[in-house]
Amino acid sequence: MSLSMSSVGTQSFLQTLGALSKILDKAAAHCAARKIDQAVLLQTRLTPDMFPLIKQVQIACDFAKNTLGRLTGEPPKFPDEEKTIDDLKARIARTIDYVNSFAPAQIDGTEEKDVTFPIGPQNTMTLKGAQYLIAFALPNFYFHATTAYDILRQAGVEIGKRDFLGRA
Repeated sequence: MSLSMSSVGTQSFLQTLGALSKILDKAAAHCAARKIDQAVLLQTRLTPDMFPLIKQVQIACDFAKNTLGRLTGEPPKFPDEEKTIDDLKARIARTIDYVNSFAPAQIDGTEEKDVTFPIGPQNTMTLKGAQYLIAFALPNFYFHATTAYDILRQAGVEIGKRDFLGRA
């Protein structure tokens, strides 16, 4: 079995984004059942120096769209305007639509492409496409998706590993 850039990238993003959307459904139900203001949950953090839930989901979406956009051309910009769980779910849906818009031939063959991307507000880094996808983009994508999951678990939302894997 051989792996391709398109199968590694798109399938990883699609599975986890789909799972994240379903996890947010459970978060909304949790808020409704316990009369918790969604705005409070969306600003919950694991620690004071980490981004809140809302930003974790936004960044996970950004890694999915920016990765494929940088490998194939220019990524689209999604302004960070979400205020509710439904807004976040709409952002995830837009990201899934964007990921699904690529044919494998657009992504495959980008293994050796130089990809330059921002690191913080003032620096950039350049990696080859395969290294960018496997050693930078996917780990960061999973970090932010996992952190969103962890925040919801800490807040008492009844989710488990099967939810994170999209198998619940």
